[in-house]
Amino acid sequence: MARWEPGARERLVVAAVDLFTEQGYDETTVAQIAERAGVTRSTFFRHFADKRELLAAGQETLSQLLTEGIADAADGATPLEAVASGLERVSQAMGQMNRDLAPRIKAAVAASAELQARDALKSVGLGVAMRTALTARGVPDATADLAAELGILAFKRGFAEWTEGARDTDVGLAPYCLAALDELRAAATSLG
Repeated sequence: MARWEPGARERLVVAAVDLFTEQGYDETTVAQIAERAGVTRSTFFRHFADKRELLAAGQETLSQLLTEGIADAADGATPLEAVASGLERVSQAMGQMNRDLAPRIKAAVAASAELQARDALKSVGLGVAMRTALTARGVPDATADLAAELGILAFKRGFAEWTEGARDTDVGLAPYCLAALDELRAAATSLG
């Protein structure tokens, strides 16, 4: 095995998802993941603290992209327009690999209480990132909380539809997230 081989992080994620699907999360070891990815255990630990972290591999990047998108929204943008800007920015980072792995990741998460807890923490982290970016724009706390929660729901709904929908289209994630955000905005106004 070559030292510092490029693409190791991505190969580790794919290997882990494959093994979680084949034999279950609890039965999969770090050694098995490293072997399947063609790297050493020490390479695994250079990239991830433990196997649970594999499924949250891009959380920091997603949080940063959401924050940047919200911060870069046009002056005078409403809170939800700023959230839409964040969703567009994060959608640009999602490619075919994300789309292909999503159903298997969803199945692995559904089969493991530990991964369900980690997935919930990921959502909380993304929500905090959006809320912080919104308050930095001067959005009041309660409004920032609500806009961030709607942003998380829109991301989840859009991502689910994008990954579970027809594969014969090259449409990216953004239109799905933005449509979900519009639907949630309309639903929120109907609450009265």
